[in-house]
Amino acid sequence: MTLTIEPPRAAASGTADEGSAEAEGSESAARTSIPDRSASEIGARRQIRSARMDDRYALLGAAAGALALAALLFGWIAPLSGVVGFVVVAFLAFIIFYALLISTTADRREVVDRVMTVVLASSGVILFSALLFVVVFTMVRGWPALMNVNFFFQDMEFAGPLDGLDVGGIAHAIVGTLIQIGIALAISIPLGIVTALFLNEIGGRFARFVRTIVDAMTALPSIVAGLFIYSAFILVFTNQRSGFAAALAITVMMLPIIIRASDVVLRLVAGNLREASYALGASRWRTVWHVVLPTARSGLVTAIILGTARGIGETSPVLLTSGITSAMNTNPFEGPMISLPLQVFTFVASPEPNFIARGFGTAAVLMLLVVSLFAIARVLGGRGAGELSPRQRRAALARSRRDVERFDAAVAARTIETSGYAGFGYQRDPHSARPLEESK
Repeated sequence: MTLTIEPPRAAASGTADEGSAEAEGSESAARTSIPDRSASEIGARRQIRSARMDDRYALLGAAAGALALAALLFGWIAPLSGVVGFVVVAFLAFIIFYALLISTTADRREVVDRVMTVVLASSGVILFSALLFVVVFTMVRGWPALMNVNFFFQDMEFAGPLDGLDVGGIAHAIVGTLIQIGIALAISIPLGIVTALFLNEIGGRFARFVRTIVDAMTALPSIVAGLFIYSAFILVFTNQRSGFAAALAITVMMLPIIIRASDVVLRLVAGNLREASYALGASRWRTVWHVVLPTARSGLVTAIILGTARGIGETSPVLLTSGITSAMNTNPFEGPMISLPLQVFTFVASPEPNFIARGFGTAAVLMLLVVSLFAIARVLGGRGAGELSPRQRRAALARSRRDVERFDAAVAARTIETSGYAGFGYQRDPHSARPLEESK
């Protein structure tokens, strides 16, 4: 393809020159000029992420006034008592005093904004404090049992109610929990994700019916799931409680959570990605496997985490389907198999202090197990679509270098090419289009 650049045409007459001069003058007059910024004043730089001095004084003054008012009400004026009531009254007084102090220097919109900021920050602090209190209280009460190594490697087969903490442990409950949750995950993960894919990729009237059933099952009481497995599986097939029956009951509780959360995540995948895959000739299966699932990987891991958190802490369905035992049982298809939540229930039901300490220690182990499972799930699927780890980036760079070397070798191999008809024997430089001397 040849491009021809024509020189500017000369003016044919003086009238044309005058017209062009006027046009250039009008264009230059219409152009935007850059103002001189040297004479403009530069204001003080605002610190968006930090609080101003008057805000800090308002917070301190409101806190001091709220504590003083709560102390007066609970100490001298009103016959009130209780720590919870004192905290509630102090917090309400703090919000009112803070709004009054801010209103002296700000308008109504700014007052509402700052008050809502304080309320939201206080909600986060309260939630974190409640979680921290539960964790610390459980660890402190179960610390005497956690300090004994036998607590993690022995069972309660030869430990009595009056024995010390140096006898017995929860190894059988740990093994039972891992086996039950492993079987439940092996059933729930493929079934839940495939069902969510059916709801999003296939659709139809039956998909709406399935989505309605899943929404209804998210509020299913756990005792109903246990009764369903007990009547439909134990009484019909096995006639005995087992770890597999408990895993089925846990699966019934986990499936709605995984399906519903996966359904929401798959809806967030952009339709343009699917359309681009179909436009390149990919089938629906390849689009789902190579586009939809990798894009929603982190969200699907979150759905699995939510389902695992729901199933691993269930007690009543496990009590009905697996039974209670003090000995180690690694066979999920025969004999009772206890789990950590059920072991906590049996420990704290006893009035003995050592059993109560074992119960809190078991609860602490359960929390650590859940945190470990969450960490493993985040490591496996925490990165988003297209985000590579350092090892994957190094591997991709090595592949790119190998491709460049292969391309260079292929170009170097084509040193002799015919520029016209075959047989004339012209040589051509592979790096330029200029033919070399004729071969002899």
